[in-house]
Amino acid sequence: MEKLLVSACMLGISCRYDGKSKRVLNENVLARLSQKYELVPFCPEIYGGLPTPRTPSEIVSNEVHMKDGTNVTENYKRGACEALRLCDTFGIKKALLKERSPSCGKGQIYDGSFQGKLISGNGVTTELLLSAGILVFGESEAEELLV
Repeated sequence: MEKLLVSACMLGISCRYDGKSKRVLNENVLARLSQKYELVPFCPEIYGGLPTPRTPSEIVSNEVHMKDGTNVTENYKRGACEALRLCDTFGIKKALLKERSPSCGKGQIYDGSFQGKLISGNGVTTELLLSAGILVFGESEAEELLV
């Protein structure tokens, strides 16, 4: 069965910055994904060494900063590298990641002002996976993985 890297928070794992999960996939889509793929949960922020809960972060001028100003770019890069290593090790060619996240966002991310404003862009992990030829889907594109 083909493996699919999935943002752990979307599978109900409490690893988000606020200590919660973010189950955004409806049960029908999740069940169908589970029939087609072996789901591999992963949180690049945890693998990058950040705790849960943690201060929220956004990308500012190609660096990742927490709301308190702490630069956590290296943590995000480390987590992205671990995601790629996992994909390489297990032959994972596709990922389903949490939209708007500074790690996993695809197409849109928050603008760095911590005011909920979105801009075009990708998270750190998404950028690395895409550059390595991994197909990345946001949760709003999950059904595309079922065709």
